[in-house]
Amino acid sequence: MARQQQQLHPSIINGLYAITPDMMRTEELVDKVQKVLQGGVKLLQYRNKSANCGLLREQAQALLSLCRSYQVPMIVNDDLDLALEIDADGVHLGQDDLVRCEVKERLIGYDKILGISCYNRLDLALQAQRFCADYVAFGAFFSSATKPDAVKVTVDWVDQARKQIAIPIVGIGGIRLTNATAVIQSGCAAIAVSDDLFNTRDIQLRTKQLVQLFKDVQLVR
Repeated sequence: MARQQQQLHPSIINGLYAITPDMMRTEELVDKVQKVLQGGVKLLQYRNKSANCGLLREQAQALLSLCRSYQVPMIVNDDLDLALEIDADGVHLGQDDLVRCEVKERLIGYDKILGISCYNRLDLALQAQRFCADYVAFGAFFSSATKPDAVKVTVDWVDQARKQIAIPIVGIGGIRLTNATAVIQSGCAAIAVSDDLFNTRDIQLRTKQLVQLFKDVQLVR
């Protein structure tokens, strides 16, 4: 059974999409996230593969409160239970979660943003679209410190995928200020960035620079 709701969020999935790094100190993480929010990020995904359940809940709640103050949606990575528990704005899941019946059943009736990782597989993206996902993520476009062995996607491939996919596409994987323009020009509604945001000297400035790229591309069009 697919989600019994309309896709309510396509206009939200656009621009710069920040993905948090694995950090154990909540105070430091909150400080970094506040800087990307001040810089104009459009979405935030909380992702921490190193934290235990208690720390995940602590950080997610702190970041959700902060994001709400900036009216920026916060999406939880790969943890449907946590997303529903804290009433986050959405959840981002992998390909294996898409076919789990309990995931589908639990999302029925919830007005949550749903994103699905599709790597370089158009069949997964079409399946996610039938499941009423709000966006699909393709990547990696470039070598990534987070996922060095990830499959590769080209900008030409995205251009072809857009002919069959109606929901927004998010580009992910090794995207930086120096290479982001090509991904935006390929037709991705949003770009997901982690390392080039959170590991730069001036986080707020880098956020503004990446946000400006979308405006520059729109002017050219």
